Amino acid sequence: MKNIKFLNKLKKIIPNNIQPKFKNDYDVLKWNQKKGKLFCQSIIKKNNKIKKQNMLKKSGIQALYINCSFDNYIIEHEGHKKVITLAKKYVQEFNNNINNFVFSGWPGTGKNHLASAIANYLINQKKSVFIITIADLMSNIKKTFNRKLNVNDNEENLLYYLSTRDLLIIDEIGIQIESRYERMIIHQIVDRRYSSKKPTGMLSNLNYYDMIRVLGERVMDRMCLGNNLWLDFKWNSYRKNIS
Repeated sequence: MKNIKFLNKLKKIIPNNIQPKFKNDYDVLKWNQKKGKLFCQSIIKKNNKIKKQNMLKKSGIQALYINCSFDNYIIEHEGHKKVITLAKKYVQEFNNNINNFVFSGWPGTGKNHLASAIANYLINQKKSVFIITIADLMSNIKKTFNRKLNVNDNEENLLYYLSTRDLLIIDEIGIQIESRYERMIIHQIVDRRYSSKKPTGMLSNLNYYDMIRVLGERVMDRMCLGNNLWLDFKWNSYRKNIS
């Protein structure tokens, strides 16, 4: 009732050539509801952006590859076309399989670009992804031996974290493996993830037989069992395409 009286007063003082924004209480209510909806959408969008930024920070994607996507993967020959087609298929079917993948090939051939494109795509789908080199993995494991660290910074908690990401990608397989202990750690991670139906990706300059020699048959059996994806990157360096 008060709103109607207020609107009537406004009509008397508003010039004839100007139309009021609201004609009645219903118009005011609709305007408020529309503004409220837009405000809620902006808050949701802002929160989603913050969540994505946090997921990217925790993803382990290096600054050089943070903007890598399928769209900016440059296709120069059939080899490039094949690997990007199969990588796209991998992420499109991600929710319906637990397939691991291995990208094997010479240095600088685009393995990291495509792995990061996979990671970025899945992060946009609100999946937890973590990329780590074998050297950093073992360094983090060895840090847990320090008794001065927080009680929560132990090997078991680190292994749990690595084993529960929606996708874990281990880079530079074959560069750091030096001991039976390191092989055991890799086996533990892959086995836990396999048992939990969580896929693992590996990037390496090694071929299949060298990876068996380095990681052991049990790990490679897990990585290559079923319809898992193995892509060979056997062409000249791709790094000139990264800007």
